[in-house]
Amino acid sequence: MSDQRMKLVLVAPEIPYNTGAIGRTCVALDLELILIKPYGFSIKEKAIVRAGTRYWKYVQLSEYESWQTFLGDRKPPRESLYFFEEHGAQSFFTPHYPPDACLVFGCESKGLSMQILDGMDDRIFNVPMRSSLVKSLNLANVATTVAYQAMRTTLGGWRAWPFLA
Repeated sequence: MSDQRMKLVLVAPEIPYNTGAIGRTCVALDLELILIKPYGFSIKEKAIVRAGTRYWKYVQLSEYESWQTFLGDRKPPRESLYFFEEHGAQSFFTPHYPPDACLVFGCESKGLSMQILDGMDDRIFNVPMRSSLVKSLNLANVATTVAYQAMRTTLGGWRAWPFLA
C-alpha cells in the first residue's frame, strides 16, 4: 500500500446511519473509508448523508465489489490488517497499530465471514465489555473507539498528529 493513511474498512455494511457516522469520523481523523459490497442500502440514500451531516462530501471513499477485489487491488500486507469481532481473542488495546493499518469491521448482523477470518486468528481483536448483559456494541461506536486507539498507538502517538499540538 502506498497510502500511509489509516483506513476503516466496512465489509457488507447494512445500516446507513452507521456508515454515515463512520464516514464523519473518517473526515474528522483524516482516514480513508473503504466500503466492500454488498450494502444493505444505497450509497446515495439520504440516511447515510444525514448521518454524515454536511461532512459526507469530504469522505475519502473507496468502494470494492468484494473482499477479494479489495485484496487484489490494494494488496495490504497481512500485518496491516486488523479484524474486529466480539469473539476476538485479543483486546484492541493490545496492538501497536502502524500508520497504514486497515481496521476491518463486518456487517452489523453477522460480523465478518469465516472466509475472511480464515487463518487470521492472530489478527482478530475485540473491544472488551465489563457486563455480560451486552452481546455487542453499535458498529459506529466500535469503529470510532478503535480508530482513536489505533491512532494513539501509531508511531509518535498523538504527538505525530499536528492538529493536536
